[in-house]
Amino acid sequence: MKRCQMLGLQHEKNLTEVVNPLYHTDRMWKVRCMVRPTSLVTMVIHAFTSENMSFHTLIKYKKFVLLPLSKRKFCQECQQLLLPAEWENHFGHEVLTDITNAQLKRPSQILYPLENKKTNAQYLFADRSCQFLLDLIIALGFRRVLSVGTPRLHELIQINGCEEQQFNVKSLLLDIDFRYSQFYTEEDFCHYNMFNHYFFGGKVAQEVCRKFLHEEKGEGVIMVTDPPFGGLVEALAFSFKKLIAMWREAQEEAHSSKEMPIFWIFPYFFESRILEFFPSFTMMDYQVDYDNHMLYKHGKTGRKQSPVRIFTNLSPSMIVLPIEEGYRFCSLCQRYVSSENQHCEMCNSCTSKDGRQWRHCVLCQKCVKPSWVHCNTCNHCALQDHVCESVQVGCFICGGADHKRSTCPHFSMTRRAYQADGKQRQMKNKKLKMGTIKKPSVKQRKMRVLKGKIKNKKE
Repeated sequence: MKRCQMLGLQHEKNLTEVVNPLYHTDRMWKVRCMVRPTSLVTMVIHAFTSENMSFHTLIKYKKFVLLPLSKRKFCQECQQLLLPAEWENHFGHEVLTDITNAQLKRPSQILYPLENKKTNAQYLFADRSCQFLLDLIIALGFRRVLSVGTPRLHELIQINGCEEQQFNVKSLLLDIDFRYSQFYTEEDFCHYNMFNHYFFGGKVAQEVCRKFLHEEKGEGVIMVTDPPFGGLVEALAFSFKKLIAMWREAQEEAHSSKEMPIFWIFPYFFESRILEFFPSFTMMDYQVDYDNHMLYKHGKTGRKQSPVRIFTNLSPSMIVLPIEEGYRFCSLCQRYVSSENQHCEMCNSCTSKDGRQWRHCVLCQKCVKPSWVHCNTCNHCALQDHVCESVQVGCFICGGADHKRSTCPHFSMTRRAYQADGKQRQMKNKKLKMGTIKKPSVKQRKMRVLKGKIKNKKE
């Protein structure tokens, strides 16, 4: 129990939340893919409670780098770097050989992306979007990037830092995918759950994050986050506010109301939910695209365009979007917009959210999607073949609005009797479970069957 308390896992539920993502999405802790979750618990606790885990990982990485190219191997099945002494344990596994230094600097290209859409889906930035974000960060004068769930951006910053002497941007990666700990030191990576603001490395990892945010009294830092799209906005907002509060600790009292600059990358249809928790945010028109997503690609038109946008608390006039990709500056809105996003004089803004040209509805007094029409029954615009809201849903059998299906006069008496009998059986089973009535013995059940047969013969 003490080990669990050290990890903040006092309850079995918390332990399951840590283990399940590892078991279902990552193979590092499996032995030939046959380890059961119960065995996995012991392995995870042992790994996380090892005081020298980060140190040993770093030593292993340094040994791996010193190996000749022919002896550098990466097990795709277990998702880990292999030293020669470990080859025998991975016999029969799919193994990548001749791992170059360039591959080690881009671990997201050799690690399998996690696939759970709600908790840890890894849609990785395409090079176009990643380079745009970095160029924008540099242009805005930021020197530190808190990369929350953005491994590709973190990689690009790390690579530029190694290759260019004048490059002065640093990054700290916070991510749920602990496999990155093989490639980065604890000063560059923290194993972090953005849905409950949990640092798996405990106070040590939390202090690394705090120190990073407090450098230069909190100046010159921006948080860039790309959460799983299936995650609850409320849970994400809770964690991000915790990180903002951590950053504010370095601010002087006079600047305690300042906001930490943020780029939150999320689909445009979550705009209302994000504004509910961060009213100062604005959605930019830039379409973010991903390498490993079939739909979220750049260059598509109409409804097939990527719905992912950048939400930020920075002034929209500061965000310069690439003109060569069709973005233009609207002098009336004082911000960059997509080419088809036309300024509406009635709304006094460029209203399109999805990249298409929207039209103004006089009755709704706002701009709507081009495929929508005004419905007099619903009193608002919607798709032409929609189901009207004012239609009352009553009985599914006869269509009557004054009663439900269960009380319909056309409902068969047989069906009702069957349902009543079913409810009685449910109540009886419930009483049996609670122990309020005794379950008949085998002898009593046999006697009842025998009596039933005798009764049937007489009839």
